[in-house]
Amino acid sequence: MTTIPLNGGAARQPTIKEVAALAGVSPMTVSRTLAGGKNVRPDVQDRVFEAVQSLGYHRNENARSLRPGQASGLVGVAITNLGNPYYGNFALGVEEVASYYGRRIVLGNTGEDVGRERQLIADFIGRQVEGLIVVPSGGDDAHLQYEALQHTPLVLASRTVPGVLADAVVLDDIGGAYRGTSALLDAGHTRVAYLGNVTSVFTGQRRFEGYQRALEERSIPIEPELVRRGQQDAETASAAMSALLDLVEPPTAVFSANNRNSIGALQAIAARLRADPDAMRPSIVSFDDFELAELMPVPVTVVDHDPRELGREAARLLFARLLNAPDAPPNEVEMPTLLRVARP
Repeated sequence: MTTIPLNGGAARQPTIKEVAALAGVSPMTVSRTLAGGKNVRPDVQDRVFEAVQSLGYHRNENARSLRPGQASGLVGVAITNLGNPYYGNFALGVEEVASYYGRRIVLGNTGEDVGRERQLIADFIGRQVEGLIVVPSGGDDAHLQYEALQHTPLVLASRTVPGVLADAVVLDDIGGAYRGTSALLDAGHTRVAYLGNVTSVFTGQRRFEGYQRALEERSIPIEPELVRRGQQDAETASAAMSALLDLVEPPTAVFSANNRNSIGALQAIAARLRADPDAMRPSIVSFDDFELAELMPVPVTVVDHDPRELGREAARLLFARLLNAPDAPPNEVEMPTLLRVARP
């Protein structure tokens, strides 16, 4: 198996002059582009960013403040949704372990956009972070490759990326979704809808697989009209749930693949109940807990785990590589989930 060394032979870093030469512009234009693009034409900015990507250039934001050989004391953490309390707890777990080792975290939000993720990681590298913890958006992975990261240790959290050799901590997504869907089927439901995020997201694929497996074991066909994938926030999930409730034969239960989808589904159900207190109340299973789940208008069974512990484990993997095993093969940890059944 290929190993990932920690400090093995860092290559010479490209200069801003080399970026300028490749892009066919002046070094000043490169600097202006990387500082926000003020007074630089969009087509020229595109050429500069193509040259930056091609050469693997990163601005050194800390060069003036760090003495030669001095570590930055920073860990870069990239998450996908800063507005989701789940990721706030995840970041707290990372910070707890980083603080134990005398480091601070620098936190950034990608919004599930690979372009924003690429720029954020470039900024982290420019600040000479000692390590990276990334919840990847999916898609292009060139910026996550070891050479592109300038040999900075990387831990992938919650999701992995095919072709990227890195330490990772993930959840038992398939098993958790299987148990959650099975609980609905065991309760007598046969029309169980699925609400989840885009198909390119690692967790979305795995959680749908668990849902699918539970139905197949009971010889219940998956009905396309009951499967809604692509919701990234509560607003779009609410619209998807409303469409499910409008079906001639609506689902009697819903498996939701994440907490934002769960909140959106419950918003739609609550709106129906306000208009008609006798409206159907679909049973809900939510993968991931969320705020005030126990006070919702219908009982919510939760496929539960601790996002803070997920963050702690990601940080433990990072510091194990930094301090103890720089040349060890990549390590993947799968954390268990617990089905917390709602009371009727």
